[in-house]
Amino acid sequence: MSDKKPSRLGRLAELGSLTGRVTAKYVREQVKQAVSRSELGRQALDKVQLENALDIAETMGRLKGAAMKIGQQAAMFADNLDLPPEVGRVLGKLHAEAQPVPFDQIREDVEASLEHPLGELFASVDPEPLGTASLAQAHAATLPDGREVVIKVLHRGVEGSVETDLLALRGIMLSSRALARSRHEIDEIFAELRDRLLEELDYLQEAANLATYARLYGGDPRVRIPTVHTALSTEKVLVLDRLPGVHIDRFLETATPEARQRAGTILAEIYYEQVFQHRTLHCDPHPGNYLFEPDGRVGILDFGAVRRFDEHWVAAYASVALAALADDKEGVLAHAVELGAWDGRKPAAGDALWAFVRQMVEPFGKGPLRLGGDRENFLDEMKPVIRGVLPYPSITAPRPLVMLHRSLAGMYALSRRLEAEVDYGALISRNASLAVARARGALPTDAA
Repeated sequence: MSDKKPSRLGRLAELGSLTGRVTAKYVREQVKQAVSRSELGRQALDKVQLENALDIAETMGRLKGAAMKIGQQAAMFADNLDLPPEVGRVLGKLHAEAQPVPFDQIREDVEASLEHPLGELFASVDPEPLGTASLAQAHAATLPDGREVVIKVLHRGVEGSVETDLLALRGIMLSSRALARSRHEIDEIFAELRDRLLEELDYLQEAANLATYARLYGGDPRVRIPTVHTALSTEKVLVLDRLPGVHIDRFLETATPEARQRAGTILAEIYYEQVFQHRTLHCDPHPGNYLFEPDGRVGILDFGAVRRFDEHWVAAYASVALAALADDKEGVLAHAVELGAWDGRKPAAGDALWAFVRQMVEPFGKGPLRLGGDRENFLDEMKPVIRGVLPYPSITAPRPLVMLHRSLAGMYALSRRLEAEVDYGALISRNASLAVARARGALPTDAA
């Protein structure tokens, strides 16, 4: 396989061709189904969507960069859309590691960025990568003083692909029924994704994010945050202390029930604290960004995507959650308008939104809940109410909600695998109440 990456024009051509194929197949089957609303017609449409998902996954995975990153986001939400189950499984392949970059190229890039030979800066560097992601590749290394570190290297030229990839992928989403929403809402979603992607491509910004989290959680016995070696870090190379712990797959092979319980509790606690108390959220929920220690302590990696929230917006979101836990329909709808999630006009839209919010919160307000247990089927129960809000363009996802719920989905997916029993309702209520009190001036501001 050639290591040569496609040029910006080549990427646009590949993604443009993908858009054309996806659109043509889907429109052709929609026309056929309009003529015959039979079960066979629905099966044919499902087959087209599966073929499109295979095409999207193959193309995005090969191109890496923003294309693969956005494909991963689509995979996370595929289970919640009106799509065949196989589509989510196919898109889920995008979470697998990308093809590794040859070590000779990694050496060149690190030495060019740090302006020193690799051997002068590190006692050793493992040429086999720890992992290759959509935007970067990581290698284990040792400093001259013996400390174990990780060198994170941005893929060469990836910053030049963001605008091109997002433009093409927006076209795919609009034309393939991957997101059955208005152009305006998709524009807002892609604007949010663009902002976060551009931040992920600046390792000095990630270093600043890590400094924030060191202040928030440094010394916290529940979590570990990696320390940045600033003298060895630039916009394109980031050197961090290597954290202990293993991927969730290995953790689950040997973890005790107590360790699984502690890890699941920590994930939930940290998520709600970030949103409601610190208004600063790690929002790249890929399973590879979490390490688990034998006692259940959690290490968090990759702080390129961090979302900061306005205090009053968080208070409105918290008020929606508190009203939902109290089964207060009028309160939910009033605060949804304040949040920017609904225009407050059509009663039918309000009913659909209420059904969505109530279903989203209701399972978590009944005391301790074991995600992934025999009685927990949250995603299946959410699908009908998600389909219920899709016909109403007046119900929208405000930009801050995109990353907030992206991270929530990641926390949920990890927690299901851990099967910990957590009182999510109590956590939501306690943290959301603090957010509302702070916005009203009843508590000191704790802006991150």
